[in-house]
Amino acid sequence: MVVGALGDGGEDHATVALARGLRDTGMEVVHAGRSSLERLADTVVQEDVDAVGLPVLPADPAERLARLAALLADRGVDDVVVFACGADAELPGGIRFFPPGTAPAEVAGWLRGQLIGEPPRSPGP
Repeated sequence: MVVGALGDGGEDHATVALARGLRDTGMEVVHAGRSSLERLADTVVQEDVDAVGLPVLPADPAERLARLAALLADRGVDDVVVFACGADAELPGGIRFFPPGTAPAEVAGWLRGQLIGEPPRSPGP
C-alpha cells in the first residue's frame, strides 16, 4: 500500500505513524511523503499497490479525497482501496474513515478483509 500526506505539514507525524504501524502488522508500505494529489496517484500506479491511505486533518476538505479517487480512475485504477485516518470528516462514498487513536492492527485487519477476504486478526497480548 501507499501512505502519503496531501497537506502542507500538519499530518507528517500522522503519516509516519500510520506507515510504521501498518508495517509492524506485516503489511508492505510505501511512504510517499508529502505530495500533490497527482503525484500520489502516480505513485499508486507506479507501485501497483492495493490500497492508499491518508491522514486527514480537520481542514482537509473531502473534495481532496474525492479528487484522488477521480485521478486514480483517470489512470485506469479502479481496484485500489482508499482509506483515511485522523480527524472526523465527511468523506466521499467508498472511502473508509478510521478515527484518531485507531490501532494500526485494526486498520490492517480491515484492509486484509477488503483485499483478500481475510477475517480481522485479534490483537496480540
